[in-house]
Amino acid sequence: MDGIAKLARGIDAVNEVIGKITSWATLTLVLVQFAIVMMNYLYSEGIIAVQESLTYMHSLVFLGAAGYTLLHNGHVRVDIFYSKMDEKGKAYINLIGSLIVLFPVLICVGIYAWPFVGQSWDILEGSIETSGLHIVYILKSMIILFVGSTLIQGISVTLHSLLVIMGYEHLVEEPLGEGI
Repeated sequence: MDGIAKLARGIDAVNEVIGKITSWATLTLVLVQFAIVMMNYLYSEGIIAVQESLTYMHSLVFLGAAGYTLLHNGHVRVDIFYSKMDEKGKAYINLIGSLIVLFPVLICVGIYAWPFVGQSWDILEGSIETSGLHIVYILKSMIILFVGSTLIQGISVTLHSLLVIMGYEHLVEEPLGEGI
């Protein structure tokens, strides 16, 4: 059981790093947006590549941080009973939610996104604007980052839930909290 707990903590650590990197994209997003507004206001100038970079950063923030958000129980939950449950009850809900909702949705997104992203990489898809960012294939790859980071975090949630259900709560560093 200790190996399962170590695997879950390792997954948590990976998503923690991804989340920290993503948080810098948020700061960069705000600073670049401010610079664009100032350039437009003061000089009536705009640079298409810089404006397009906002889309890339926005994508990284929302798609890249999905696993991190799941790690820190930040996803929306509409469950009036969950908050009143003990840790074992929450573990059952998280396990069932992962198996019935999270994994099937992520697998479907991954299956449909893979050819879409792959085709973009095959042609090294670029911006429709001549002075835009010619790395649209990287933008589309954020979908795969979303699926991957959220899928591995779902595995971690599942492992944490199983440890709690089987009575190994002491191997789980933190309570499951709000889960999925």
